[in-house]
Amino acid sequence: MTKAAQNFVNSLSEAQRNQAVLPANSPDRTTWTYVPGKRKGVSWSELTDTQKNAARELLQASLSTEGCQKIEAIRGLEPILAEMENGNKDRDPNRYWFVFFGAPNQDSPWLWRYEGHHVSLTFASIGNLVVSSTPQFLGSNPAEHKGIRVLAKEQDLGFQLVESLSTEQRTKAILSEVAPNDIVTGASRKAAIEGHLGIPYNNLDPTQQKLLKELGQTHTTVQAKSEQSRRLDTIEGEGYDHIVFAWMGPIRRDARHYYRIQGKSFVIEYDTTQDNGNHVHTVWRDFNGDFGEDALANHYAHDHRNE
Repeated sequence: MTKAAQNFVNSLSEAQRNQAVLPANSPDRTTWTYVPGKRKGVSWSELTDTQKNAARELLQASLSTEGCQKIEAIRGLEPILAEMENGNKDRDPNRYWFVFFGAPNQDSPWLWRYEGHHVSLTFASIGNLVVSSTPQFLGSNPAEHKGIRVLAKEQDLGFQLVESLSTEQRTKAILSEVAPNDIVTGASRKAAIEGHLGIPYNNLDPTQQKLLKELGQTHTTVQAKSEQSRRLDTIEGEGYDHIVFAWMGPIRRDARHYYRIQGKSFVIEYDTTQDNGNHVHTVWRDFNGDFGEDALANHYAHDHRNE
């Protein structure tokens, strides 16, 4: 990823680099969003064909094959939205931006983000080592269009799990008959969820526990294999005993619904609560590790203690 990022930055003109590479300590480093609108950095519309190839190589180096396909499918929904909204020019697949905080290098901390409507992917590295890939946001509007469902598995496994719960289990898992209007953590700089509510992993039977693990793993698949493993190893190390599963809203696909998986250090949220239940948001947040905050704090505490 570092090499691909360097190649992309080196392909930019001086004016483009001034737009795309911001100071490592810029306050925009922890500012992110998933709604339509202009971002910091350079967008697809500003790139030459050669630069676009370098951009694609950066995405391919940073994500799994499935992840690249998903973000392209999400981007591909923009023309459909434009048509549904009477030619809304803000619905444009070229309005996705690349921005860097600190120049990509093999020695010191740097961060980069790929972002536009319904995609926000942030990668923090110390040299060549990726230390964080959150916040991770993916959305889909429409959630389903002519049989295409970009985030199908995230929904299907969630329903499979909640539908498998007994009446007694549902009293713990279902927090409300009404779903929230959006993901609870929003586009906050620091993620927070009030309480640790839901049905604990240990209150699930073995089949349900397997489903919960598969559902959590599904939300990692956008990432490169190494990053998927790092996340799952962290969860394993903290222990599944800390994990709870919560649901809000009716257990119906045609109704507004929401679920989350919450662990000791992370939360995964999923909602289909807009456009009559045909508009999906998903997010993975680390309570202390978003934007590499934990790892960078440790890095500076240990590696720079004598400076």
